[in-house]
Amino acid sequence: MVATPPAATRQWSPDSWRTMPIKQTPTYPDQEKVEDVEKRLRGGLPLVFSGETDRLTAALARASEGKAFVLQGGDCAESFGEFAKYGGNNIADTFTLLIQMSIVLMYSIGPVVKIGRMAGQFAKPRSSAVERAKNAALSLPSYRGDMINGEEFVESARVPDPERMWTAFMQSTATMNLLRMQASGGALDLNRVQDINLKFVEGTAAGSRFGEYVRNVSGALRFMSSCGVPVDSPTVTTAEFYVSHEALLLPYEEALCRPGARDSGKVYATSGHFLWLGDRTRQVDGAHVEFLRGIANPIGIKCGPTLDPAELLQLLAILNPNNTPGRITLITRMGAGKIITGLPPLIRAVQESGAVVTWVCDPMHGNTESSPSGYKTRSFENVLEEVRGFFEVHKREGTIAGGLHLELTGQNVTECVGGLQELSHEDLANRYESTCDPRLNASQALELAFLVAETVGGRCFIQG
Repeated sequence: MVATPPAATRQWSPDSWRTMPIKQTPTYPDQEKVEDVEKRLRGGLPLVFSGETDRLTAALARASEGKAFVLQGGDCAESFGEFAKYGGNNIADTFTLLIQMSIVLMYSIGPVVKIGRMAGQFAKPRSSAVERAKNAALSLPSYRGDMINGEEFVESARVPDPERMWTAFMQSTATMNLLRMQASGGALDLNRVQDINLKFVEGTAAGSRFGEYVRNVSGALRFMSSCGVPVDSPTVTTAEFYVSHEALLLPYEEALCRPGARDSGKVYATSGHFLWLGDRTRQVDGAHVEFLRGIANPIGIKCGPTLDPAELLQLLAILNPNNTPGRITLITRMGAGKIITGLPPLIRAVQESGAVVTWVCDPMHGNTESSPSGYKTRSFENVLEEVRGFFEVHKREGTIAGGLHLELTGQNVTECVGGLQELSHEDLANRYESTCDPRLNASQALELAFLVAETVGGRCFIQG
């Protein structure tokens, strides 16, 4: 490891980030209202528990050794409106999709660590502080996610409102209740694997292929039962499912910090099991790095094409000075045309330093483009190209390709073009619902899982 920088030895507390320079944060017009919401959040129940978070760290450590594969997915930005519109069915459908994908990957690769971009992914960093109307006659503060301000392009909606933090917390609480019920209530009982499906996917090519996996899994379970092997254990009938989001709005994160149940000397961010550091907030002397270095959660670092290997090593030394396995997940987001040349220098620097990390590919954020009709979109082919490049680079470097980080939904949206559905740019207007970036729909996401399973197939990347 590189020498530990001074930041890693400075006294830490949940609010020590307030003394550091900060980016991507709103300016609230009424600080008293902010303090009132923070007080309510500090008195609220945790969304997740420290024991669950520690189990995720252990699972990510196994993924760093090639003994498991990470599947992380969900909305670009969760929406108050979408949750109200679908009554939580959007959450249930995305959970079902992630379970379907994990079954495909488990059958071909091995154990899967399932993490949702859910129950907290309400804030988004922006490249510009202002947005212009399409006719350029009006400019307003940028929409930063429902936790901060409103999407509607009017001045009153774009004023940051601290009460939105409380609304996000309440929706996250409802989401966690639903996810816990799904995970423990038989949603991943492989004895009922034929019931794990999304209706609109059934008639697609990806859905038909999933049916083949269902028959194979059912046959394997019958064989195990015939041999006297128990098939009613929690491993077969329940799902360990975790939630994650970008640690962007630090007043919210700080207010939900709690001491550990087993070790009160540790502090956990109970807003989610896994938090990540964004590509725009990874300044080594910045507030977001300061906050994340002190919490006991496993954390991710988004690694874009502008990240210098030396800067990455500084971040690793600050955020994981004890080199704890499972603590750090490096989420690469290069773009299809940059992954082959951009990833090797980062891998080599990490390998030479001796740092233990889990490598995960985000093939979404580097492949956003504008359609001729004006929609933000992504090409399925570019997403797949980056995924394949990620695996190819790790194969050449002799390192572990540990997982995928995807923006997806269980809804039948039309936001990304391509795939077996052959969605075109003209199709985007049919059902484009994202408030921020485009998501793979369920058919496209399931198709990607099949292609990844074929690419990996247990041959080179998962070690026994």
